[in-house]
Amino acid sequence: MDYKKINAPVTTVTRDMIKMSEQTGNVYETICVIGKRANQIAVEMKKELTQKLKDFETNDNNEEIAENREQIEISRIYERLPKPTLLATQEYIEHNLYFSNPAKEKERLDD
Repeated sequence: MDYKKINAPVTTVTRDMIKMSEQTGNVYETICVIGKRANQIAVEMKKELTQKLKDFETNDNNEEIAENREQIEISRIYERLPKPTLLATQEYIEHNLYFSNPAKEKERLDD
């Protein structure tokens, strides 16, 4: 996923939680959905960064760590990206998240 294309703020923004919880009907469920998605995004970003940095690994047994400019630039790019929580919140606000609550679905079927 290309996180650079998501129009999420880089800094923290105050949000109206009552308005945001209209999709789920519950503030705590909304926070849970956003939190789980943020964890997924963090894992994806970590894997992506690790894969990119793995290309620069050397098999030398030298104790010295040689800094590589490209490696530093890749790290800086990831540092400038919005945090996973902000990305997940933006996805939620834009209705780009699919989520379901099995307990609610079962409750509907039982009625």
